[in-house]
Amino acid sequence: MSTCTTVSRQLDEPFSGTAATARTWLLIEQPGPWGAKALTSSHLDPALGRALEAAAEGTGVRIALIRRPGRHADCDSLAERQVYVAHTIPGNAWVHNAMTRDPGNLLDLDFSALGAGDPHSFDEVLQGRPHTGDPLALVCTNGKRDRCCALLGRPLAAELAASGVGGIWEVTHLGGHRFSPTVLVLPYGYAYGRAEAHTVKEILQGVREGRIVTEGCRGNSAWERPGQAAELTVRTASGDHAADVLTVIRTDGSAPRWEVTVAHSDGRLWRVVVARGASLPPRPESCGSALGSPARMDVVAVRQLEATAVAVAC
Repeated sequence: MSTCTTVSRQLDEPFSGTAATARTWLLIEQPGPWGAKALTSSHLDPALGRALEAAAEGTGVRIALIRRPGRHADCDSLAERQVYVAHTIPGNAWVHNAMTRDPGNLLDLDFSALGAGDPHSFDEVLQGRPHTGDPLALVCTNGKRDRCCALLGRPLAAELAASGVGGIWEVTHLGGHRFSPTVLVLPYGYAYGRAEAHTVKEILQGVREGRIVTEGCRGNSAWERPGQAAELTVRTASGDHAADVLTVIRTDGSAPRWEVTVAHSDGRLWRVVVARGASLPPRPESCGSALGSPARMDVVAVRQLEATAVAVAC
């Protein structure tokens, strides 16, 4: 039986506008096995996992577990664990890191402030500080959610780590199993599909240079999916791949059609019309799932605007 990834590749399913949505990511190191809902089905205390989920709800913060690539001992405890928080809004993209012996301290974080881009509670509660090391590349490897993530993601993470690439972590869930291996790169928050080791290295080098690689890109997690598709289209149309220069400032309409306004830091503006289509023929969104027609974000029109006209409208 074909995997969901094989079918997606055969149908050349487009990536744009398929990234998970989160303004801020909170990443908690947790080795050992992960279940399908890892926050409550791993060696992390499930009561703590439920409490963290409740604390983050509606704040723009998405919580995921991470572990280092390689063999995973079935351990019940971790003396000290790595924690990252990353904000992805252009112009204020950052990563802070900390070590903690008690993950219960995470409940003292101000999740609303973190979602809004303020790291002060993280730094105060966990003695965190700005991350000055390599950009982070999170490879989805959770086979309990979809076998493709384990079969394709784990070898990719291991190859990258073995080749000396820094900042590589396995992560519990990035969505879009059929695009495995899937990778999220921080601080800028762009997700990628069908990733290979050499392309991830190119993407990370781009991040170090303040440049976004658009090939294989699923979108920026800072935006809802119509905004993701619109921003990637403007990058291609303008030929500007510098990080932090494009911002989705407005989205009008609702499914199945939106008008998205994308602004450049130099004052240029674009209006992008995005329509929700259905991927045909039907295919599985995940291994073992029934055939369906996953939603896709189709850009149907792009127009550059006069900045003054939009400024008045906004």
